[in-house]
Amino acid sequence: MKKLNKRRKLLFGIFTTLSISAYSRQQNNKSAHLASDTTITAVNRPSEIITDGAEPQLISKQFKFTEGPAADKMGNVFFTDQPNDKIWEYDINGKLSVFMDKSGRSNGLYFDRKGNLISCADEKDELWSISPEKKITVLVDGFEGKKLNGPNDLWIDHKGGIYITDPYYQRDYWTRKKPDLEGQKIYYLPKGKKNLVIAADDLQKPNGIVGTPDGKYLFVADIQGNKTYRYEIKPDGTLTNRQLFIEKGSDGMTIDNHGNIYLSGNGITVFNPQGKQIEHIDIPAKWTGNVCFGGKNRDVLFITASESIYVLKMKVKGVE
Repeated sequence: MKKLNKRRKLLFGIFTTLSISAYSRQQNNKSAHLASDTTITAVNRPSEIITDGAEPQLISKQFKFTEGPAADKMGNVFFTDQPNDKIWEYDINGKLSVFMDKSGRSNGLYFDRKGNLISCADEKDELWSISPEKKITVLVDGFEGKKLNGPNDLWIDHKGGIYITDPYYQRDYWTRKKPDLEGQKIYYLPKGKKNLVIAADDLQKPNGIVGTPDGKYLFVADIQGNKTYRYEIKPDGTLTNRQLFIEKGSDGMTIDNHGNIYLSGNGITVFNPQGKQIEHIDIPAKWTGNVCFGGKNRDVLFITASESIYVLKMKVKGVE
């Protein structure tokens, strides 16, 4: 009987390892791109942006890998647990609940002005619009007749146009083993249109993305190149005048009402609009995937970090 129990434990361990190994490799690849980063420095003075005395507060550690946080108009935060194929909601009263099962392996999320949750659903490499009643509309299912690499993150401009990053990360739930498209690009979907246009194709592996509220600039992280760039946004939505913002890549990004840019990966690192580091927020997790502002007053930093989610009270506010 003891031998049988040992054998069962061994088989369970092997099954568990196989079930998460592919996804772990994808996250390790992200970590490797940033492993040589030396730009992170400690900030030991009173914080310009964090509420005095505040520390990251663990809300839950029940997930497999959290990503894609986005706040609705009320300040409720929605986020994904992609390996478990769920979208969760953390509301302004601190209640945590499942918003959607079978979410198309949603990754990055963003709310449009009508309250629809726009999702990078990379099970079939699509862009979804999810209504408050959970009705799904497929906005995009490919580019020029081919599958996208795997929509990863997104930002919606003041006109309602949608920018998406499209890196290739091999998923264990795909049947294909290589991309259909050449290159890894940033795409733009003009409001009311059905076809993507290439906004920029000059990054190795675009990932985190955020724009300024005035619609003039778009920040995009090249996680493989370990750099973050700032583009000027042209009237037609395409991008021009790429400039290096900081020599550091990122998985996810957000921006506050002072124009500071928040990059995720090894915790959260914050840069002012000139690219000077003003803060580093340590998070006790293997990988910090993404970040956004939520809460009733948009002054709570919501952080997705591997199996966990954290919140941190801030002096500044989000503008997304």
